[in-house]
Amino acid sequence: MPRSPLFEGRFGRMFRTLHAFDPGAEVVDALVKRMRDEEGAPSGDNDRIPAGYTYLGQFIDHDITFDPMSHLQKRNDPDALVDFRTPRFDLDSVYGSGPDDSPFLYEWGRPSKRGVELLVGVNPDDERFEPHDLPRNQQGRALIGDPRNDVHIVISQLHLLFVRFHNRVVDHVRASEPGLEGRALLEECQRIVRWHYQWIVMHDFLERVTGIAAEGFERQYFMWENTPYMPVEFSGAAYRFGHSMIRPAYDLNSEITEIPIFAAAEDADAREHLGGFRRLPFGWSVDWSRFFKTGRHVPQNSRRIDTKLSAPLFRLPSGVDPGRHPLSNLNLRRGRALGLPCGEDVAQAMGHDPPAELKGPTPLWFYLLHEAETSAGGRHLGPVGGRIVAEVLIGLLEGDPQSYLHQKPGWKPFLPAAEAGDFTMPDLVSFTLA
Repeated sequence: MPRSPLFEGRFGRMFRTLHAFDPGAEVVDALVKRMRDEEGAPSGDNDRIPAGYTYLGQFIDHDITFDPMSHLQKRNDPDALVDFRTPRFDLDSVYGSGPDDSPFLYEWGRPSKRGVELLVGVNPDDERFEPHDLPRNQQGRALIGDPRNDVHIVISQLHLLFVRFHNRVVDHVRASEPGLEGRALLEECQRIVRWHYQWIVMHDFLERVTGIAAEGFERQYFMWENTPYMPVEFSGAAYRFGHSMIRPAYDLNSEITEIPIFAAAEDADAREHLGGFRRLPFGWSVDWSRFFKTGRHVPQNSRRIDTKLSAPLFRLPSGVDPGRHPLSNLNLRRGRALGLPCGEDVAQAMGHDPPAELKGPTPLWFYLLHEAETSAGGRHLGPVGGRIVAEVLIGLLEGDPQSYLHQKPGWKPFLPAAEAGDFTMPDLVSFTLA
């Protein structure tokens, strides 16, 4: 089993010589108003990226970053912040610390499955809930390695998909290597799951959202001496591009359609929104062919990557943000608190001329969304944002000696897929749910 030397990482700066930029509260408030999507003229769909990749991006983020310690009300030193996720694509949000330290994540009922398969929740006989879901406590909270993967139904069901993917790989390995059992079987299955997941991150997700090919990519800015860190320019700005891709509502399946991602009213009926931290309502299991291109249905599109956010994101549920602030407000305040440089300075440091229409220093997150909107039509990130995201995602994989990139000879996916030697999210869905 790949093991990290620490169960945590560190945050830091990619552009250490650039000055912090504080736009001030008035500029933040003005940008928040500017970013609200107009109901009469909503931001358009992005037919290049199906909607499922919005939430795959969120799932990836929860696998590599978790910062519960920084404060939005004061300046934070990134070098002193702990990343409570290993900065590796090791699925610790799914596997926890393994069956010994995180036994609640694993199956213990049947002897052949003990400590090898991951636990799938079974709801009691109750017509209000789906029979299978993530395992949950008596208050409906998911018992998983990262509680953020329960914040809404799409991400919780994606987490469940990865749980089932692991269990399906267990069946696959048992059939091909019947002599493996116990810890050896678990470690082999985790290796296969992790490497196929890493391949998806590099060759399916990254290339879609950045427009950059992972093969042959060379880093220029994300460097380290011993082990990789988590750059705040990535975690606090560039990787938050996915917020602009969120649709206001989704179809979960053929029966449950046009459900808002979050409800405007705090006391909204449970079947009027996709908010999480609760058992899955009956009939609400996600049909993944409506989120990834598996061939069964035409999937919903994500929204374009631009400077507009969906209306539901302007009044977050109290379970996400007790103050129910707009998500854009939280992102811009976090950029101030982390002392991020302005977008123009980062662009110039990377050899790009800033656009004249922004007229002055711009918060990095907003700058990168504007860049995607104007340089790529919102289909993917622009040259600055795309390179930051590609540098970090590829760099984290290159900095992990247990990743598939360090296997000799070069490793290729081998699980059943539409194209031999490749593996995408549609392939993961088809293999897992076959």
